[in-house]
Amino acid sequence: MKYKDYYQTLGVARDASAADIKKAYRKLAHKYHPDVSKLADAKEKFQEIGEAYETLKDATKRAAYDELGSNYHAGQDFRPPPDWGRTHGDAHAAFDDMDLSDLFASLSGRRHGSRAHGGARDAPFPIPGQDFEVPAEITLEQAAHGTEFEVHLTVPEPGAEGYLRRVPRTFKARIAKGASEGQRLRLPGKGGKGLGGGRDGDLYLIIHLLPHPLFRASGHDLYIDLPLAPWEAALGATVEVPTLHGAVHLKVRPGTRSGQKLRLAKRGLPHPHEGSGDLYAVVQLVLPAELSAHERALLQQLADGSSFDPRAHFKAEAA
Repeated sequence: MKYKDYYQTLGVARDASAADIKKAYRKLAHKYHPDVSKLADAKEKFQEIGEAYETLKDATKRAAYDELGSNYHAGQDFRPPPDWGRTHGDAHAAFDDMDLSDLFASLSGRRHGSRAHGGARDAPFPIPGQDFEVPAEITLEQAAHGTEFEVHLTVPEPGAEGYLRRVPRTFKARIAKGASEGQRLRLPGKGGKGLGGGRDGDLYLIIHLLPHPLFRASGHDLYIDLPLAPWEAALGATVEVPTLHGAVHLKVRPGTRSGQKLRLAKRGLPHPHEGSGDLYAVVQLVLPAELSAHERALLQQLADGSSFDPRAHFKAEAA
């Protein structure tokens, strides 16, 4: 009997999870499916992949396969240990006359077109359709209020003669309010067509928020630069601040510093179900580009009469 490394066939580690094994099988099966692949050895590869998956997806068969050990190389002659057959319910198996796939099929009484029945292998397994990802670029306003997004993509579909062809598809998808940067929205069954009775794949919209002239998004929170004149920051003021739902008035306390974040609760992007993020106004002190004579005189008067030293910490460090 020739040893076959099923883990190597699927390209997974021997301690791979069942989910990882299934994911690897689906990827390889789609790649080498005879209805899809143009490779000369696609049919043979597809059968090898299916054979490996049939054993490793079944916990009992996988445990029995693992008992054979990992010291063999693919194609190497080997015999199962003497007690292996009795342990796994196949005490009378003629190991020399069997193929490895026949051996593991026999554990459940199914030989799936093996040489023991003298026939061809089973028909191809059902293959799920391919999943697709499509970027969906929307504005912050659309994320805040919800929007309808038109999807354009080309997917492989089998024609009447059985061959795959690229078919353009266009449909509209509803993006509910509360979408955020990088979010994956799943549209079941909107991907590629399944083969051999397999289910259709899914389509994932990957949300990308377009740059906004005023706001920056971080999750569901928004940030906006808030320009203040020095006297507004020093004396306090009430200023108007834009939001995605209209302007609001914000009270600036006396002594507000440049770079300080002033929070407007629940004025950010809405969460998908309830509530909203916050809006943070980041203070930026702004001086007039040009000073009138009167303004200059007032600033000079302030400079002459003030004892404030913004660089006092320099002297403290030097000392």
